[in-house]
Amino acid sequence: MLLYKHPNVLNVFALQLNAEIEEYNEARERELPLVQEVDAKVKELRQTIAGLNNQQMSMRASYRKLKEKAGEMDEKVRRLWTISRLSSKLSFTNFGFARTTRAVIGRASEISNAEFVLVQSVQENANLRSKIVQSPDKLQRALEENKIVREAAKNAEKIATQSYQDKTSVVELYTKVSKKMSKHFAQMQAIQEQVNSAKSIEKDFKALKAKISDEGILDKSLEAKLVERQAKAEQLDELRNQLEKERDLKCEEATLEFNNVRLEVESRRRELEARQKNVEAVVVEVDAKTSKADSMKESGAAKVQALIQKSEEIVKEFHQYANSIDVLLPMTEAEPVVVNWFP
Repeated sequence: MLLYKHPNVLNVFALQLNAEIEEYNEARERELPLVQEVDAKVKELRQTIAGLNNQQMSMRASYRKLKEKAGEMDEKVRRLWTISRLSSKLSFTNFGFARTTRAVIGRASEISNAEFVLVQSVQENANLRSKIVQSPDKLQRALEENKIVREAAKNAEKIATQSYQDKTSVVELYTKVSKKMSKHFAQMQAIQEQVNSAKSIEKDFKALKAKISDEGILDKSLEAKLVERQAKAEQLDELRNQLEKERDLKCEEATLEFNNVRLEVESRRRELEARQKNVEAVVVEVDAKTSKADSMKESGAAKVQALIQKSEEIVKEFHQYANSIDVLLPMTEAEPVVVNWFP
């Protein structure tokens, strides 16, 4: 009976091995997302490294451009500084010119007032002439007075005209000078705007220098991050390779163990089949011997029965013979002899 139970034990052992193989496969499938995630992280880190390298190259190019621009701005600042020094001197001259222009304008207004007074005096002279009394003495005196007044008025007129002409020429001169000074003042304003622009450019230049320094610090931090990411990527690569090696090693061990178990199961199955064939042959032989023994037992029982019958016949004949002898021999008190044929 134990031989018939061996295949069940082997089947149970094979099922256990299959269950372990399935567990290894499930563990491999569970580890597969981790491996894929590690691969994705490695790819992402490589892309990040490439982006950081590109950003570093662009930042270096922008740094060179900003450096060149800073040199140009330094040159412009030096030029504008020279212009600002000249503009400060011209602004002082412009201030004096403004005062002179205001004085000329005041004198021009005085000339116009003098002309108005002259016109009024001429009109009064005409009115006085119309009011002269027609007396010879008075007329002579009035004529002399008027002549004196007229000569004085003519002289005053000549003086006023000459003064007006002089002042007009001065005003024209001052107007020309004012136009020139206005032009120079506009140029000075433009120069001042350029100076202000230079100052703003200088501020921008300082801001750009600060930005360049900040970008340099950022570049260094990015380089440090890049080195860190590269180290992390290498670590993840090593981890992935280690996991793959462990996975392959476990799979190889499981496959080897499975093959060994399968070979052992096959050998045991063949051994059991051989044993089962031997057992079947032995059973057939035992059955044959049992049937032979049964037939021999039956034949022996028949022979024993025949011998018993024959022995009974012999005993019966012996008793008959003994009885016949007892009749012939004299009577004695001898004990009867009992023959036990079957002790």
